[in-house]
Amino acid sequence: MNHIAYLSAGSNLGDRQSNLEQAVAALNARGAVVRKTSSVYETEPVGFRDQPWFLNIAIAIETAFSPIELLDACQKIEQEHGRIRTFANAPRTLDLDILLYEDLTSTTPRLTVPHPRMAERRFVLMPLAEIAPEIVNPVLGQTIKTLLAACKDPSQVRRSGDRIAG
Repeated sequence: MNHIAYLSAGSNLGDRQSNLEQAVAALNARGAVVRKTSSVYETEPVGFRDQPWFLNIAIAIETAFSPIELLDACQKIEQEHGRIRTFANAPRTLDLDILLYEDLTSTTPRLTVPHPRMAERRFVLMPLAEIAPEIVNPVLGQTIKTLLAACKDPSQVRRSGDRIAG
């Protein structure tokens, strides 16, 4: 049985655009069929601010993977693209986060779905609202467009490019 999930992808090291394009291709190659991608957004770093700006996109996928299998696939793709985890919010070649997995709510030591900080992050909500404005966060009970309107994150997020082909 296939499931719909939404991911966030970001990059601020190397060829940021190419890193995102390669992530989309890698998801497809692993069996997580990319159904839709947002425009590319250039975003100010959050948390650790002394680093290059990011490019971010939201991705809608259809997959037979369980949430943990999807996490494993995302982490493998990150590693293949040079991701090294040094400290929280560190610069990175590629970051893939599971935002939503249908209407599942789950907390395990490795994965919390929906992503616990997505409503606090403009760089996540703006691209996601572009492709799925009416999807409801099952924990907060609000649509993505409502969460974006209420988001207090002051960081800059600006559309900088067209959608990456899935």
